[in-house]
Amino acid sequence: YAIDALASVVKEFSEVYYIILGATHPCVRREHGEEYRQLLMRKVRDHNLADHVSFVNRFVSIEELCEYLGAADIYITPYLNESQITSGTLAYAMGAGKAIVSTPYWYAEEMLAEGRGSLVPFRDSKALANSLCEMLSNETERHAMRKRAYMFCRAMTWPAVAREYLELFKRVRQERSERPRPVLLPRLGEKSRFDSLPDINVDHMLAMTDSTGIFQHAYFSIPDPHHGYSTDDQARALIVAIKAACQHPHRMNWDALACRYLTFLVHAFDAESLRFGNFLSYQRTWTKPVATDDVHARAVWGLAHVVAYSSNKGHRATAAHLMDRALPPVVSFSSPRAWAFAILAIQIYLRKYAGATAYRKEREILTGRLLDQMHQNASDDWPWPEDRLTYANARISHALIEAGQWLPDPVAVEWGLRSLDWLDRLQTSEDGHFSPIGSNGWYARGGPRARFDQQPIEASVFLDACIAAYRLTGDDRWLTSGRRAFEWFLGRNDLNLPLYDYGSGACYDGLHPDRVNQNQGAESTVCWLLSLLAMHEIQEEVNIQAVKQQSGDDHEPESRTYPAPSGLQGVAETAS
Repeated sequence: YAIDALASVVKEFSEVYYIILGATHPCVRREHGEEYRQLLMRKVRDHNLADHVSFVNRFVSIEELCEYLGAADIYITPYLNESQITSGTLAYAMGAGKAIVSTPYWYAEEMLAEGRGSLVPFRDSKALANSLCEMLSNETERHAMRKRAYMFCRAMTWPAVAREYLELFKRVRQERSERPRPVLLPRLGEKSRFDSLPDINVDHMLAMTDSTGIFQHAYFSIPDPHHGYSTDDQARALIVAIKAACQHPHRMNWDALACRYLTFLVHAFDAESLRFGNFLSYQRTWTKPVATDDVHARAVWGLAHVVAYSSNKGHRATAAHLMDRALPPVVSFSSPRAWAFAILAIQIYLRKYAGATAYRKEREILTGRLLDQMHQNASDDWPWPEDRLTYANARISHALIEAGQWLPDPVAVEWGLRSLDWLDRLQTSEDGHFSPIGSNGWYARGGPRARFDQQPIEASVFLDACIAAYRLTGDDRWLTSGRRAFEWFLGRNDLNLPLYDYGSGACYDGLHPDRVNQNQGAESTVCWLLSLLAMHEIQEEVNIQAVKQQSGDDHEPESRTYPAPSGLQGVAETAS
């Protein structure tokens, strides 16, 4: 409309020169390219205005913008939308004492009232041309308009605004001294436990993933191909894709992502030995063709999530078939963590196929083995099935809680809660934050405890166990402990440094004694995402329960009370 108006103006004022300043907005350019700017350029050619119009197609700094405004005689702001509530360049133009022609959007109506500018109707080139010609022909009125705009904006300079704030503070202090009143602080309700959870951001996980799967390690923030891919990372990333699809089904094509990680597990499984491979090089050769017991069981755990939660029938069928072949070997394993992952995998599988008798039997066998080892090794001051705390410790407690709840087995529940309570006290600092067992030496029975290097996996598995304990007992103490572990990612830790990168969605690889490990590998980022998804899930459960309680529709399920472990409150097990 301004270009159309200019075609009439130059007939009277041949020296007029119109500068269209600024780059196309990135969002507009992403969706429409430079279609609009090209239309304007064609319009300039159609009106023969090439000698009167200049496009400055770039972003300019404040200093350069002020130079352009200072050089101008008239500033035009011909917005088409009445609901424009602000315009920074209009404020700058008034502060520079410029004559202004504008359409009557809300901000312009307020700022240009009382003769501080000229308002013309929307989409009216003729009215815009008339206003420009009147300004150019009446220099006295144009300068009077400029002065009124300039004087009006003196109250808007930063020193003037600062003085206004100071005056306001003085008035409030004076009023409070003359008429004291209590300060009302907001009462923190139940939802405060979950305030400010970050949104789900899988950008870094996607950046770490290629056509084969997710890279095991990162060189700072980029994938490190030298270490290739590990099977357990694919299993964890698969769970992220499955759970994220449940919570955010329309955000992206989760099926395509899950398919990539599931395909890796299919490739990793050897039909003859019934074992998964462990490490695949970037050149697609197996550097460790047989996975450890823990990695094998973690792969089964990932498959169980597909069976229970995926909406893709083909993915479910693939995962179920593979799990039927991969689960039986776990019974021969000797690792308590492998047993724990297998128990949790069976728990998840049974949510979909509750009548799977063989799986129920394997769960009972593995739970019995964990309990046997606990009885043989545990003592009052060391309620643990091993003589050393290493990695992913809380998975054992988590498995005992889950299995004990649904077998049911009150002894398993007791040991699960007792060991988790011990881990909680052991990994809570004097300042009250989560401080997990460090990987630089671990913690052997009777020996010194390693404080560093702290790994994201410890916070993630401890959070999962706390959520399971809360769901079983209804005790808010476990929500508090789980939240404490989650906040370790966000900076409530021994160094007061965040491990989560809000910009990229990545998680750093751990805490050293003096710094954060700057690498952002698969395990760290995936453990963060699993923790965040778990927090969003339990937040929704707690909020729904709170709404039911407020509406009087809180029907408690039938429950049984088990004997409480030493030092704990009563333990309730919800009947299935």
